[in-house]
Amino acid sequence: MTDSALIPATELLKLYRNKRLSPVEVARDVCARVEKFDTRLNAYCLLDQEHVMAAARASEKRWHKREPLGLLDGVPVSIKDIILTRGWPTLRGSRLIEKEQAWDEDAPSTARLLEHGAMIVGKTTTPEFGWKAVTDSPLTGVTRNPWNPELTPGGSSGGGAVAVASGMCALSLGTDGGGSIRIPAGFTGVFGMKPSFGRVPAAPLSPFGTVAHLGPITRTVADAALMLTVVAEPDTRDWYALPRETRDYRIGLDEGVKYLRVAYSPNLGYASVDAEVKEIVERAIDVFVELGARVELVTPGFDEPRDVFLKHWSAGAANLARNFDAAQRAQLDPGLAELISVGEGWSLLDYLHAVDQRGALGQHMNRFHEHFDLLITPTLPIPAFAAGQQLSDPDTQQFWFDWTPFSYPFNLTQQPAASIPCGFTSAGLPVGLQIIGPRHRDDLVLRASHAFEQLRAIKLPDLA
Repeated sequence: MTDSALIPATELLKLYRNKRLSPVEVARDVCARVEKFDTRLNAYCLLDQEHVMAAARASEKRWHKREPLGLLDGVPVSIKDIILTRGWPTLRGSRLIEKEQAWDEDAPSTARLLEHGAMIVGKTTTPEFGWKAVTDSPLTGVTRNPWNPELTPGGSSGGGAVAVASGMCALSLGTDGGGSIRIPAGFTGVFGMKPSFGRVPAAPLSPFGTVAHLGPITRTVADAALMLTVVAEPDTRDWYALPRETRDYRIGLDEGVKYLRVAYSPNLGYASVDAEVKEIVERAIDVFVELGARVELVTPGFDEPRDVFLKHWSAGAANLARNFDAAQRAQLDPGLAELISVGEGWSLLDYLHAVDQRGALGQHMNRFHEHFDLLITPTLPIPAFAAGQQLSDPDTQQFWFDWTPFSYPFNLTQQPAASIPCGFTSAGLPVGLQIIGPRHRDDLVLRASHAFEQLRAIKLPDLA
């Protein structure tokens, strides 16, 4: 019999409805997998099995009465330890957050999940304040890739991606400020989506500001569409949120990509890509041709926006640390401390110039999508590298975004973007394909991802 912890959320709900499976059974299987695998992988920084089992029993009673609480009743979910959860500390991977305080508020997305009956398994690991694209921190140590525990799962939502890939939850809520959902999805072989900025309400706003999004990490695209339908519901605490939109993102998933205009850029005009990754992605592009899309080899035509992103990201870090004293700064991840110092060096005019450059990039991509429905790139230029280090090549790189050239530009532009697995290297490591849509066309990104998934089903790591 299939381990119920590995069943997608959409299938779990059908089984609950038909009384062929109980949320209690699923909760037990999920907890068993956490006990078996998480010592090795370190995906969770907070677990509460008693809470999970109580939620499962309550869900079971509702299903027996055919009165599910919402769209996710009885589905096991994890929450990145950046996102507030009532009754549990949110320590953000840092030794500087006081654990003993009143944790009396759910973030908007946490509240929506609970309102729809989700069973929250626990909080997943993050680098300190989510600052980098690998998952290790002074507080919680190193999180490891389920395909090879010697390697990084990426980050900063690495704990959530590992939990999903390993069957330690069905869905995970992550954040993405420069690729933090898509990068670990790419390295661990799961689906991860950064919706349009403002689609999922956030409160409090990330210290990194308006480049930061919230979104789903899942094992199937249909699960992501379901989860996005829930967490995109409105919340008045986020004044950046998009206007209220009552939408079920599962509707239209099967419409395919026939006749869509798809731009394929293997390097965005400036990125260096591992030869094996490039070959795997090129083979994946053939799937879209097979599905009837009109695919063109195109460079979108913007210069590498590293400096623009650096000013936004480092200024956010400096703002985060504005009230830290010297003793507190000494406890920070050294890489974060370096980023803060860089951010403190910019003048106001430096930053405002970067804001103007960001606006020009966003306008450029708006015009690009007048001609193309989608842009497709590799998610990452390299396979996963050694766990516990920030950089894939310390001799040539300063910060994490030096090895993630495909993800952060689309945080600057606030576009929806997803990573879907498209193959494996000769070493058995996942490779991700990034699908980018025009702003506010989250449905189109999901639709294209779902079409691809029908011909390239997601494969999970063998952890036995």
